[in-house]
Amino acid sequence: MEKQIKEIELLAPAKNLNTGIAAINAGADAVYIGAPKFGARAAASNSLEEIEKLIDYAHQFRVKVYITLNTILFDNELKEANDLIWSLYNLKVDGIIIQDMGILEMDLPPVTLIASTQTDNYSLERIKFLEDIGFKRIILARELSLEQIKEIRDNTNLELESFVHGALCVSFSGRCYLSSYLSGRSANRGECIQACRLPYTLVDGENNVIAKNKPLLCLKDFNLSNNLEELIDAGITSFKIEGRLKDEDYVSNVVAYYNKKLNSIKKIKRTSTGIVSLGFEPDLEKTFHRTYTIYFLKGRQKDILSSSPKSIGKLLGRVKDVLNDYFILENDVEINNGDGLCYFDKFGNLIGSNVNVVLGNKIFLNDMSGIIKGLDIYRNTDTKFLKSIKAERKIPLSFSFKENSKGFSLVVKDDDGNQGIGEIKINKQEAEKKEKAIENVINQLGKLGETIYTIKEINIKWKKPYFIPISQINEMRREAIDNLSFERKKNYKIEEFKIKDNNIQFITKKLSYEWNVSNKLAEKFYKKHGVVDIEPAFEIKKRDKVMTTKHCLKNYFGFCPKDHKIIKEPLYLINEKGQKFLLKFNCISCQMEVIVVEK
Repeated sequence: MEKQIKEIELLAPAKNLNTGIAAINAGADAVYIGAPKFGARAAASNSLEEIEKLIDYAHQFRVKVYITLNTILFDNELKEANDLIWSLYNLKVDGIIIQDMGILEMDLPPVTLIASTQTDNYSLERIKFLEDIGFKRIILARELSLEQIKEIRDNTNLELESFVHGALCVSFSGRCYLSSYLSGRSANRGECIQACRLPYTLVDGENNVIAKNKPLLCLKDFNLSNNLEELIDAGITSFKIEGRLKDEDYVSNVVAYYNKKLNSIKKIKRTSTGIVSLGFEPDLEKTFHRTYTIYFLKGRQKDILSSSPKSIGKLLGRVKDVLNDYFILENDVEINNGDGLCYFDKFGNLIGSNVNVVLGNKIFLNDMSGIIKGLDIYRNTDTKFLKSIKAERKIPLSFSFKENSKGFSLVVKDDDGNQGIGEIKINKQEAEKKEKAIENVINQLGKLGETIYTIKEINIKWKKPYFIPISQINEMRREAIDNLSFERKKNYKIEEFKIKDNNIQFITKKLSYEWNVSNKLAEKFYKKHGVVDIEPAFEIKKRDKVMTTKHCLKNYFGFCPKDHKIIKEPLYLINEKGQKFLLKFNCISCQMEVIVVEK
């Protein structure tokens, strides 16, 4: 039986307006961007004016714009958040990503709400509840395996959005309080200090050092680019790239790479329109990454920790010779002035330096200390590649130029069924130079300048070539294009959706602080759904458990009970300030908890 064609969305991050446009030009079907407040990346907030400009640009290509409003809210912020949602609705956003269930108790416009991955979308039971109360789309937890995704798909009708690329939070999303504990800056409030990227020392119950000053909670970056077909078969319809703090070059490169990958897959249809042209060859090794992992997509992977929180880049080769002020690589590779090179020193630390000058095969660095024969050299800044990153997106049009009784008409059609018409009234005068007359019409119709359009074909239908002033051809073209643009904008449909009030019972009667209830409306929501005992959020009252993660250090160091090796527990993590954290292992759920010991 022939497989049904599936609609697939490539969803890209937008730090700001320019990054959002770069993502669209590189092939994104949708972008997600932070509002002025209440987004899970406080450093990536945007004004309503900038968001409106992005929406206007995106909708031309049928690209959707989702807004991140996915922090938890305090009581004094509820009205402001509600007003902001109405403002975003009036801007014609395509959806709003939320974490705080108190939002469902607000007076909301009919805007699509998307359940953030921070709403703990890991268990089927929890996900079915979100579907039952009215959500149409959820963002799945990154820790899910293919089999778990298939189970969710088989038991729900939700749109399933899945991260496929970018930085990984070591904790289950929404359940990390390490930043809040250490600094008062909460990840659930968009202010994470990324304490997981810092070095820690791991000791056993007798204070024996197992690992010293290593990034033991710092994961490699996510990369499922080789698993897209499997994810489609498992039921994913939206592929999400992480990175709302990343710049235009990063976003353009990664989006372009995934766009090409998706375009090579048969039996899918993309949700946006337009033809992407690239001035470069996308390469995931040439952009920021801490090396890559598929995480738990195909079960537990042992080697998911990154050697460094910094970008490692692409391996260039091994050092062949070292002289006082330069070195030579074993293999011939192009290196340019200003490139950033790096290597791991004898302690395992990533050391970097910029290229000062290259003379033949001699590479001169700003800092040569640490360069020794046999050392692996990586490039984490490729200046030539960065300069080449350019993407353009155009809507292909078919032009039909016809003669009529009063003069000439031009009908312009796109591939989405829209059309625009331009006309000129003129006393027809047969052209003396027939070929030149045809050439003039074609040339002038093709002058689309800075518009988002490109020509797919031009058909000219007249009894004989006529002389037509260039100014009138141009005016007819502009009129047709303007009318087409008006039709495209008018015909873009935003789905209005409203979650209906209900009292469907929640999956438990008691909520711990890990459900992040931080305001009266969230409390009202859960009580309406049958919860009788609610602990306030960590941000209101601190607790000792600051992280729950599927990453397991016992497993990483080979001491999983399945390995039948013995380690002297308990295990502790100690940070550079001497703060100590107990590691508690829940082997039934295959999870690790990080608990404060010394305050």
